Amino acid sequence: MSLHDDAAKARTGRDDWNATILAGLANYIDSGSIVSGAAALALWTSLYGLSDSLLGLIAAFGPNAIGAGIGALVGGWLCDRFGRKRIYQYDMLLYAAGMTILVFAVAPWMIVLGFVIVGLAVGADIPASWSLIAEEAPADTRGKHSGVAQILWNLGPVVVLLMSLALAGLGELGARLVFAHLVIVALGLTFLRRKMHESRPWTETQSADFVAPPISSLFRRPYLVSILALVGIYGFWNLWAGTNGLFFPYLMETLGVATRAQSIALQCLNFALGMLANYLVFMKLVDRVSHRAMFLISAIAQVVGMSLLALLPLNVPVVLAHVVILGFFQGFGAQSFFQLWSAEMFPTALRSTAQGLCFAIVRIGLGLFSLFVPFLASADFAVLAWILTGFLALSALVGWLWAPDNAGKSLEQIEREQRVGLR
Repeated sequence: MSLHDDAAKARTGRDDWNATILAGLANYIDSGSIVSGAAALALWTSLYGLSDSLLGLIAAFGPNAIGAGIGALVGGWLCDRFGRKRIYQYDMLLYAAGMTILVFAVAPWMIVLGFVIVGLAVGADIPASWSLIAEEAPADTRGKHSGVAQILWNLGPVVVLLMSLALAGLGELGARLVFAHLVIVALGLTFLRRKMHESRPWTETQSADFVAPPISSLFRRPYLVSILALVGIYGFWNLWAGTNGLFFPYLMETLGVATRAQSIALQCLNFALGMLANYLVFMKLVDRVSHRAMFLISAIAQVVGMSLLALLPLNVPVVLAHVVILGFFQGFGAQSFFQLWSAEMFPTALRSTAQGLCFAIVRIGLGLFSLFVPFLASADFAVLAWILTGFLALSALVGWLWAPDNAGKSLEQIEREQRVGLR
């Protein structure tokens, strides 16, 4: 190989990673929005007297639930119709608009409007970004590229939590500054993403002789099986993750955590362990080992970690073991594989539509489940711990029965294999 070829290969490699990071920052703003919103709502409740019903509306239609689900459903279809680049450029402007409303919010209606817009924008960006990462990454490092987005998802809460702690003395202004940093990230992404190329596989689907499969094919085997399995794996896991914030204050009380700084430190530890596991385990091994085995190790460990709270007396060692086990093993579990598998198991022309559909079902399901959270909160904690352990066990079961093994395969090869299943 000549020096010119080596240089060209190096440039291509750098371009691939640049595209992955720019696309993966969708995960950063997704998780950052959820955590910053939760922190600000507690402050706004005392300032503006937000009612429980209004808080429930915000929780249901914000970036953590139904709003993101609707955004993903519509955005995914638009991505397949008009291209990944066009959608992930404009949805960042929509996100920045929603966040700007939150920065300057002085009334409850502005808070609701801001969260709804942010939720829709975050949801629309997820299928666009995840599809682009999978389509632009080399076949032998597709999982590794996918892992970058998950590291950025864990990084968002860490940055937001530390900023919130540092700016706590400023009160409402501190919360507005946290939102402002997300506006800056979104606008910066809008500018930087303008220089990116459109997905090459999607561009090929726009040729005159290409016959796109109908959307109805998603509701036939093998695609329907993939949708149901992905929703089962990620949906049950997300019910646990979405309820995690419910019992976290209770665990802090059990630990004897008296200060906000100590509480934030433990939350940051949880996300930092997720980043560490994603880098050391998922990114290093996912393109070379059995996906089913890797997923099951993570899933079983999380079941064990959650069941500790149901089986053992709540004391400092038990709760710390729970936090460490769940924090580390979720780093190469359901969410990481959901992103990867949801990109691999569908044809290019329908990839974002399918991802958006799966993501929408999961997030909308979480929004509906949140209606029962107050009831769960009033129940015995051991009962809640068993319910959440059950969710993780169901996620593990679906993954064990279905998990594909596509390590090293190109998307074109996987698509050919799937096409055989349609006959």
